[in-house]
Amino acid sequence: MLEFNVATTSQYSTSVAPLMGRILVAALFIASGMTKLAAPTATQGYIASIGIPEPILAYVAAVVIELGGGVLLLLGYRVRYISLVLAAYCAITALLFHHALGDQNQLFHFLKNLAIAGGLLMVFAFGAGAWSLDARGARVSAGVSRAGDQH
Repeated sequence: MLEFNVATTSQYSTSVAPLMGRILVAALFIASGMTKLAAPTATQGYIASIGIPEPILAYVAAVVIELGGGVLLLLGYRVRYISLVLAAYCAITALLFHHALGDQNQLFHFLKNLAIAGGLLMVFAFGAGAWSLDARGARVSAGVSRAGDQH
């Protein structure tokens, strides 16, 4: 019979699980950003084909959001802010690029983007977890505050 240990699960859910979740979600953004970097002309052409003005500017913004946001999410730095930016990006790209909901493939991508946005909102709500630069910064700040309180 499978046993469920709440103490172990709780410890895992506050340390390893958020790290693994950040790695998996960040990998998607980093890979997508790298793909855009590898094919800038094709990406800009696709952006222009849906009628977005200034496709070069949109391309640069997409690369910065995907690569920059992906790396920051991976490292766990300013995760609550970054997760909101990435969630908004996912929702916007779903509406702009995957709005032909009669096409089953487009519907799938639309729902996938919204699901990723939902997961990122969970990251916003619960933070980066114990293995992150955010948590490290909080520990360092707490140590500085305690050291200052001793004087």
